[in-house]
Amino acid sequence: MSELSNDLMLFNELVTVLLNEEENHPVAKRIEANVLYDTIDLSLNKSAMADNSFKEVLKDILVATPKTATNLFFNQLFGGRQSKAILGDLLAVLLNNSMYTYKVAGPQVGIEQEIIRQSCHLIGYGSQSNGTFPTGGSMSNYMALVMARDAKDPSCRENGITKSLIIYTSKASHYSNAKNASFAGMGRANVRYIETDTKGRMISAELEKQIQIDLANNLTPTFINATAGTTVLGAFDPIDEIAMIAKKHNVWLHVDGAYCGSVIFSDAKRHLLKGIEKSDSFSYNAHKMIGTPLTCSLILVKDKKHLHDSFSNDADYLYQTDGDDFNLGKTSFQCGRRNDALKFWTLWKSIGTLGLEKIVDHQFELADVARNYLEKHPDYSTYSYEDSISVCFNYKNIDPKALCTLLYEHQITVVGFGEFNDDTFVRFVTINATNTKEDILNFFKVLENFVEEHHPILETAVC
Repeated sequence: MSELSNDLMLFNELVTVLLNEEENHPVAKRIEANVLYDTIDLSLNKSAMADNSFKEVLKDILVATPKTATNLFFNQLFGGRQSKAILGDLLAVLLNNSMYTYKVAGPQVGIEQEIIRQSCHLIGYGSQSNGTFPTGGSMSNYMALVMARDAKDPSCRENGITKSLIIYTSKASHYSNAKNASFAGMGRANVRYIETDTKGRMISAELEKQIQIDLANNLTPTFINATAGTTVLGAFDPIDEIAMIAKKHNVWLHVDGAYCGSVIFSDAKRHLLKGIEKSDSFSYNAHKMIGTPLTCSLILVKDKKHLHDSFSNDADYLYQTDGDDFNLGKTSFQCGRRNDALKFWTLWKSIGTLGLEKIVDHQFELADVARNYLEKHPDYSTYSYEDSISVCFNYKNIDPKALCTLLYEHQITVVGFGEFNDDTFVRFVTINATNTKEDILNFFKVLENFVEEHHPILETAVC
């Protein structure tokens, strides 16, 4: 039997260990960071390790690693598992193709392009549209910013930036916008943070006002970042209104849908992206609402020439066969690139677009279950709104930071907190589409029981 066959048998054994552990202990026991290396043997040594010892170390790591697929993980903007997507990811690992040329990726190029074509069709982009799979939502936003910069100031690709190019995004948008401004040479000081309404949505009138101020100061409005699902409240900016402003001032409009852009698959919720077809670029993460393994991010552009203009570079040693449409390295940021498309394709192919719609709709249904529960129980105060899968609340006026920390440290459940304006609250996300109504109600039961049992500790943590 080959070494690979033996290792795959070990893999199957470890999968069984992990699944059993998740069922019996859905929240991993916390190892304090300062004793991590004393608790698990993570050392790399000169000599080989015996097979049995190696297996035991792997088991220790599996048991101790935070479990993101269980029904008590609500901390991040991803969770759960879609088995057909896992199948695709495992196959991609075994195939180990790099996605820069057709010569080394073959039909995998067609798989990636089919996902992109279908996604562009769903948002109303035309025949000149295209896209690529970056390494995550932050990189998607960065690529959009670079294309906007190059479209506004084409000479900067050769000569560098010679004028102040201004970026606009809401105060509730993702932190990557500031980093990307620095990376793109446009400068953090040239980011304008636009006020939001009480639901966390960019106020389009404030955007217009800020653009007028910058024009009066001989600055160059270049890039507007609208958000489809803000990180804390899960709010959707008014894309249609923002698009009118972008067109008026000839400014690139990018819609960051990393969190909730997958509503493109839902007939019931697609209205939250009204005006998306007027944007210049759009991104969404299939590893969030769709539930594929990390990472699986897409950026789509209305006119594919911008991808080529900003990211193409000749390399005779690499692009030796086939046309540019099949050599995806001509329109991606990096050269070597893992195949993130196959896991999305195996899921989409197996359950169809209607199946993806069910995944997305179910998350909103779970959020409604949570909000309905909160509204019926006076011990809760809510900071949450319809059409969001971020359910924000406080319980009995307990400091949410202390509550979330203690729930985690006692291995009860994993949930985070968020802030908006002057409020801090528990941020409970229903993005795990494998959860049920009972799982959502169980979370609140678990939380309430924990507070009852640990009241002496928590009463000192009142906000």
